[in-house]
Amino acid sequence: MPIYAYRCDECGFAKDVLQKISDPVLTVCPSCGKSSFKKQVTAAGFQLKGTGWYVTDFRGGSAPATGTAPSTDSGGSAGGDSTASAAPTPTPTPAATPGDSST
Repeated sequence: MPIYAYRCDECGFAKDVLQKISDPVLTVCPSCGKSSFKKQVTAAGFQLKGTGWYVTDFRGGSAPATGTAPSTDSGGSAGGDSTASAAPTPTPTPAATPGDSST
């Protein structure tokens, strides 16, 4: 069940309330009794537990246990080999000799 933060606009009373999503929104302030108790917009707070999440597996900067380290070069090589060039070197072809009749 989520925890919602409420605050009264009249007296400033604030309270965190554990409610179901289907529960109606509270409107009456438990402190002053006026109907100015409003739900506040807050950041969601949750924690991912177990393996397979960034926090548990990759936070330390080490490589994943079952793969290779990702490439950091800008050449676009997929193997992670930063010494390989981005494009293969073409193989030279032999030049035609003047006495060759290939046509």
